[in-house]
Amino acid sequence: MSNEQKIIGRGTWIDKLAWELLEREKQLGRDTNMLRVESGLGASGIPHIGSLGDAVRAYGVKLALEDSGYKSELVAYSDDLDGLRKIPEGLPESLGEHIAKPVSLIPDPFGCHDSYGMHMSSILLDGLDRLGIKYNFMRAHDTYKKGLLKNQIHTILANSDRIGDKIAELVNQEKYQKTLPYYPVCANCNRLYTAQAYEYVADQMEVKYRCGETEIGSKILQGCGHEGTADITKDLGKLAWKVEFAARWHAFDIRFEAYGKDIMDSVKVNDWVSDDILGHPHPYHVKYEMFLDKGGKKISKSAGNVLTAQKWLRYGTPKSMLLLLYKRITGARELGFEDIPTLMDEYNEIEDVYFDRTKLDNEAKTVKIKGLYQYTNLLNPPKTQSPHVSYRLLVELCRIFKEDRADRVTKKLLDYGTIKNPDPHIEQLIGLAGNYADDFEEERAAQLQLNDPLRAALRRLVGILEAESDPGDMQNAIYGIAKDGNIPPKEFFTILYQIILGSNRGPKIGPFIIDIGRKKVAKAIAMHL
Repeated sequence: MSNEQKIIGRGTWIDKLAWELLEREKQLGRDTNMLRVESGLGASGIPHIGSLGDAVRAYGVKLALEDSGYKSELVAYSDDLDGLRKIPEGLPESLGEHIAKPVSLIPDPFGCHDSYGMHMSSILLDGLDRLGIKYNFMRAHDTYKKGLLKNQIHTILANSDRIGDKIAELVNQEKYQKTLPYYPVCANCNRLYTAQAYEYVADQMEVKYRCGETEIGSKILQGCGHEGTADITKDLGKLAWKVEFAARWHAFDIRFEAYGKDIMDSVKVNDWVSDDILGHPHPYHVKYEMFLDKGGKKISKSAGNVLTAQKWLRYGTPKSMLLLLYKRITGARELGFEDIPTLMDEYNEIEDVYFDRTKLDNEAKTVKIKGLYQYTNLLNPPKTQSPHVSYRLLVELCRIFKEDRADRVTKKLLDYGTIKNPDPHIEQLIGLAGNYADDFEEERAAQLQLNDPLRAALRRLVGILEAESDPGDMQNAIYGIAKDGNIPPKEFFTILYQIILGSNRGPKIGPFIIDIGRKKVAKAIAMHL
């Protein structure tokens, strides 16, 4: 087997990243007693699934490093000294008076946390907790207040002229040739971006600043006019993004951090600052694409099209979300709640491969899918397989049964022979599918390629379903239509499952159609004719 074909670790992209990271560490000759990975958490708006994905994927690399025999840790770093640039969609207009203030200094408009920033961070941390992700949580507010970055800040500000020139060279931004890459929090008005540092007094480790006007989101914001000094070892303030990552990487000895393509310029500058100014080899990186909504727009904290972990977990299991995030890291993806049924059923499919109920003819693919299943279970897979029921089948049954739902859906599954016994896992799935059925309109199935015999057979079935008279044995009626049209019954049943459930299989088709309702199924079939 050639090197290109060699299976690394458990065969996933996560294992490959960890292997590449380790190879780089060997070349650098660094201590590998602890390989720390980092994920930056935005705290300025409601955290979406993309924010969560950054941390979850970093945790996957941490697991792979541990799987290779190394100690590792995920640092979840909340940038709660970031200033509020605009009011996120759906949040109170009263936040307008706090524009440009660090989010850790803004009162929580919901009244349940000590600040706006901690409220937003807590939403993301709750999502990580519910997925089983373990992390070391750090806040920018505490990091700066305790002076944990003071040495890095000192070195960066002492080299600010050189850094400003390099930023202009690398990303064509001339701003930091005129101002220091550090924002103190104005002692008078608590604003961040209006307080512009213009001089660093190195022997006192202080910056001089004046609170003037600045542009935020194409709007001019006036400062309070205060002039003062800020001690970088204890006063609140923060490095500009163009240099702050490098300071953290050095201070916390970070060896891996992924990044989205929207901050490529910042990463490029920070890599140089880390390598050339701080003398700390920058972490190993991987660039990932953004999640898009179904309209192709980037899912954003401020745009109001936020898909949070909490919303997802109303309809899907934690495993369905972990599967989404661990399937791959590259390529932009449109994402919406309508993807949950697919991922719920896909988890069952990869579980079948893991437990050898489904055999694949490709060894590398088998290893990769088994590895994906293991990472989806955070390298702690169950010893036995859970009972499987199509999520789309559960949704359809939940649309039928709204009262005593769990008991009545379970009884139908037993009648169909889909399950042998009631099971707490199935009851949980019924609850999730019931939420989905209640909250979302019925989906239109994907268009199918139908030949003329199939179309004719489906038209005949529509006629039977729409007729006032009861066809009697529906199963035999469908079987007869297939035989009369010289269509293999199995093929005809598969087409019906695809139309009704978006799946290739399901419960006994005749009784299922009767349960759903003949007129409803006739309408669904007619949409494909």
